[in-house]
Amino acid sequence: MPQSHAFADRSADWNPLDDALGPGQRFSTWPSVEKLQRGPAPYPEFVIEDAGAIDTDLGVLKTGKEADVFLLERATSTESALLAAKRFRDLQHRSFRRAAIYNEGRAVKRSRDARALNAGTAFGRRVEAGRWVAAEWNYLRMAFEAGAPVPYPVQWDGLEILMEFIADPQKPRAAAPRLHQVRPEPELAAYLWEQLVDAMRTLASLGFAHGDLSPCNVLVAGERLVVIDLPQLVDLAGNPRGIELLARDCHNIHTWFASHGLPESAPLADPDELLADLVGYAW
Repeated sequence: MPQSHAFADRSADWNPLDDALGPGQRFSTWPSVEKLQRGPAPYPEFVIEDAGAIDTDLGVLKTGKEADVFLLERATSTESALLAAKRFRDLQHRSFRRAAIYNEGRAVKRSRDARALNAGTAFGRRVEAGRWVAAEWNYLRMAFEAGAPVPYPVQWDGLEILMEFIADPQKPRAAAPRLHQVRPEPELAAYLWEQLVDAMRTLASLGFAHGDLSPCNVLVAGERLVVIDLPQLVDLAGNPRGIELLARDCHNIHTWFASHGLPESAPLADPDELLADLVGYAW
């Protein structure tokens, strides 16, 4: 009997080994991605390169308009690692309404893509969706290589980006809390502020503002601060609203710290001073 009849319920890329997998499992996608779709070398110890590793979904960490983030375990018989899997929604279930102000100044190489984006066609929406995923990956790599406190980017495959899982030091299988969920003592608040200012300076020195920085886009793992959600990074020179969005970042983050124990004596503990400092790093 032809295979198409014998295995009519199988996907086109099914192979007999798939029957060894349980619900929510797959073989590692690491071997199928190209070099530029992998994180910067040298790879951290938690990156498992074994082609025989199995990926297992362990649950949802966060849901959003453009993507959901899952906890994923990649494991062999001798090693395992937890990763965060950010999976962007398909064309019918995404919302990219916020993208317009962030995309100003970003070049579109192919004229056909540019026309489709301007016309808002179905193809244009697919182009926009692909740009959003690619932006997250490229900016995450760029920020990590520049020394910014962001998750290590493990790999990019289609609509999924795997990255370092930032765990709560007190609960290793739980995600680190977001900044808005913590109540730091003044000494820790000052230390977290210094880390965040350094992160913003690093991005500014690359010519970018986060563009959507808030206590919801910052993780606190013990005393370690990690900035997340980068697809909307704003080109300060190319985007007409770049400085405006940088000023908004400064205001949003300062407002939270000022109401949560940041000493007035802390460096740049004023949003206008912070903005001027970051503009200096950008130029």
